[in-house]
Amino acid sequence: MALRDLWGKLTGKAPAPPEQSGVPMPPVEMPPPSPEPVQPPTPPETPPPAPEPIREPPPPEAPPPSFPPAEIPQPIEAPPAQPQGFFGRLKAGLARSTAKLTDAIGGVFTKRKLDDAALEELEETLIGADLGVSAAGRIVEGFRRTRFGREVTDEEVKSALAEEIAAILAPVAQPLVIARARAPHVVLVVGVNGTGKTTTIAKLAEQYRAEGLKVWMVAGDTFRAAAVEQLQIWGERTGAHVVAPAKPGADAAGLAFDALRDARAAGADVLLVDTAGRLHNKSALMEELRKVVRVLKRDDATIPHDTLLVLDATTGQNAVSQVRVFKEMVDVTGLVVTKLDGSAKGGVVVALAQEFGLPVHAVGVGEKAADMRPFEARDFARSLVGLDD
Repeated sequence: MALRDLWGKLTGKAPAPPEQSGVPMPPVEMPPPSPEPVQPPTPPETPPPAPEPIREPPPPEAPPPSFPPAEIPQPIEAPPAQPQGFFGRLKAGLARSTAKLTDAIGGVFTKRKLDDAALEELEETLIGADLGVSAAGRIVEGFRRTRFGREVTDEEVKSALAEEIAAILAPVAQPLVIARARAPHVVLVVGVNGTGKTTTIAKLAEQYRAEGLKVWMVAGDTFRAAAVEQLQIWGERTGAHVVAPAKPGADAAGLAFDALRDARAAGADVLLVDTAGRLHNKSALMEELRKVVRVLKRDDATIPHDTLLVLDATTGQNAVSQVRVFKEMVDVTGLVVTKLDGSAKGGVVVALAQEFGLPVHAVGVGEKAADMRPFEARDFARSLVGLDD
């Protein structure tokens, strides 16, 4: 079979007629084979997650280099404080009172004329510092007589003020004198609970013992077990004999009377008698104190030789009211003012002196026996206004 016929069968086409001429026919080109259908690429399978690498533990840290321990500096000990005189302790104790007074003065006087307006402001300042209306008026009148119309500074006012205050205090600055010939010299100590009455008795006992006196104390606040115990402790410390009630609530007058007889027999120089101080029932307290005095006078009409009223400076003008109350009960002969170191109302001492004229035997500026001393007018006045000795 000719090639043409075979091609025709394969392709389904009739073969072309053969060339009539003798020219050979060109070779028949074979069509390219049909391309195979292209399959879409298969998406790659998601590989499983790779396992986490095993972490090896970090190498141990190298220890820090070793150094010899540093030498710890020892604190430098301060030199021991020099013992402060009583004026220094008084001035330190009155610091709050001084600040209250001098700050106000500094706000009023820098350098100004001492006219009526300035004097009025000064008077208000003094009243606010607990010197009292009467004492403030007296001081301002002294300024009016001697310095009115002059220009003054705050320092000049302080100096003049100290002089005026000292003039008020000088007549009442009287120490308590113990007469050994009385043997015993009986001192009745009165005051409101909490004023430092029992502690004042103990301090007096210690001071008198230091002077070589034989001291007895009577725990006459029989209803307060704490007061009795406190006095017994002080008796052990000071070497003073203490007469205590056999039971709480014992008769204070009978206790004081027996103590007086025993102290005289023992040759005591001083008998300090503590008393109750419950002002919440004034009538009962008044009767109790009067009974103590009345019973003691059965032995000697001059007893008690002194009746001290102990006042707490922190109460301010309330101390003036307490003096009035106790003067109704007993014959108060003198005052002791305590706790000046914790008060901003130390000026009340001036008010007491002006109002009553009672001797101020001692003032207290601390807990130790040495912190209670006889009252000195000039020292107190200068300390109160912040001036040095």
